[in-house]
Amino acid sequence: MLSIKKIGVIGRTYRHITRYRQILAIFFKYGLGGLVDQLNIDEYIEVGKQMISRSRRERVEKLTMPQRVRKAFEELGPTFIKFGQILSTRPGLIPVEFMQELSKLQDEVPPSPYSEIQNILETELTCPATDIFEKIEEDPIASASIGQVHKAQMKDNREVAVKVQRPGIKKIIEVDLEIMLHIATLMERNIEEFSLHRPTKIVKEFARTLEREIDYTIEATNMERFKLLFLSDPEIYVPKVYRKTSTARVLTMELVKGIKVSDIESLEKAGLDRKKITLRGARSLLTQVFEHGFFHADPHPGNIFVLPDNVICFLDFGMTGSVDRQTREIFVDLIDSIVRQDPFTATQVILRLTTWDEEPDLRFLEKEIGEFMGTHLYKPLKDIEIGTLLSQLLELAFRHRLRIPPDIFLMIKALSTVEGIASRLDPDFDIIEAAAPYITDLKLARFHPSRIASDIIRFAIDIRHFTQKFPQDLLKIADLLKQQKLTLNMEHSGLEKMLATHDQISNRISFSIIIAALLIGSALIVISKTPPLFFGISLIGIIGFLAAAVMGIWLLVAILMKGRL
Repeated sequence: MLSIKKIGVIGRTYRHITRYRQILAIFFKYGLGGLVDQLNIDEYIEVGKQMISRSRRERVEKLTMPQRVRKAFEELGPTFIKFGQILSTRPGLIPVEFMQELSKLQDEVPPSPYSEIQNILETELTCPATDIFEKIEEDPIASASIGQVHKAQMKDNREVAVKVQRPGIKKIIEVDLEIMLHIATLMERNIEEFSLHRPTKIVKEFARTLEREIDYTIEATNMERFKLLFLSDPEIYVPKVYRKTSTARVLTMELVKGIKVSDIESLEKAGLDRKKITLRGARSLLTQVFEHGFFHADPHPGNIFVLPDNVICFLDFGMTGSVDRQTREIFVDLIDSIVRQDPFTATQVILRLTTWDEEPDLRFLEKEIGEFMGTHLYKPLKDIEIGTLLSQLLELAFRHRLRIPPDIFLMIKALSTVEGIASRLDPDFDIIEAAAPYITDLKLARFHPSRIASDIIRFAIDIRHFTQKFPQDLLKIADLLKQQKLTLNMEHSGLEKMLATHDQISNRISFSIIIAALLIGSALIVISKTPPLFFGISLIGIIGFLAAAVMGIWLLVAILMKGRL
């Protein structure tokens, strides 16, 4: 279990001070000092500024703000890289331009020494590596921020890929998470724009996500689930997992020798059919999404190999998505409404897919969706990139403060990625045509007798539950009323502005009464010639008139500044 503790915000003694200073220094290096200033971390600001040379500042100024954030995260290491990657899949939390830039974060770092990797292997497998592996290559075939992969040979000569977690990575992540939680707390307290997004909640959710990613048993389960789903499909292959030599920090799987789907030259040299590869790859993802509701959420070219006979092999199942049947059907309705250029239905479907704090202006939203369709759907269907189109449509929804569930966004991102690969392999490929049978099947499935019967049974169960529960709830309410324990809490909203205006009016009236009283009182004092006198005029009266004049001018200025007399 990952452990994060909220660092004291008030106290001046911070845990992990060296790492804290390093993080702040990198923020300054990439021109994010304004954010640090607002956090009120005075102890470290001078340290950060001293570590940045003028020439570096000038180079950074040429970058956009999203590029600065991406580069800062890359330099800060694995925790921040993963945080940026996850933020790039969470629409509604950050602006679209930041999401697009953070999706470019690279997760490649120099490998750890093999001696350290060997220690982890032997600790996790509770025996010397030579007892399990005939040989294992010291140089990794892949190296990322959390783990690295080594090619090995089992005692029975089977070739395997062994994914081993980096030494000390859990401790590094825990330290960074504590600091991130502290920074998020300061953001929530000091920066109003960030407080709306509740950054502390985001960091805690990220900690839970990261906890799953550094547990290789979860990835092993995902691989086995995929293998089972496509067991009868000869066009799709998923490497075998060796559970006996796999733990939370070590994952042993079958070594697959194939060609990266993006290596077009090697595919052609091997005599593989690019059109078949394109169709099979697209169909596999469409099957994952629309039939199984469980899909590979990161199908970039490095995670898709092509085996002999044009077989598609998926790798790296650390990130997966899941959508239930109802969500899949709503998503199909969205695609259908876009293809039919029906802005009213598309608006209603988007509202069913999203959540919001304040209901959007439906007329304005529908108008923008209609304009969007008119701008993008003038081309023939085969020339439309459905993944790109859906992404842009969701960007429109973000502008109306509508939140997209993460798995829906991951699904659209996966479709966009596969569509991009398909366009390079086969420029004539039409993903809408490939998706049409799946969309038709899902629409028809609603009217299948077994589905109708299932819905009726579920409805009957809900009615039965309601009829049993409702009388009991009424009796409970009656008992509470008898015991005078029932309370009604009312919360007003929208009255703040009216109350503020009321206070303002009351204050002005009170101020005016005081000024009038000063004027009248001062006049009486002057008339009665109350000593001391100044040139025959009461000095107290003069002071009263001056005070009334100052207060009167003050009141007039305040009224004029508000723009109302």
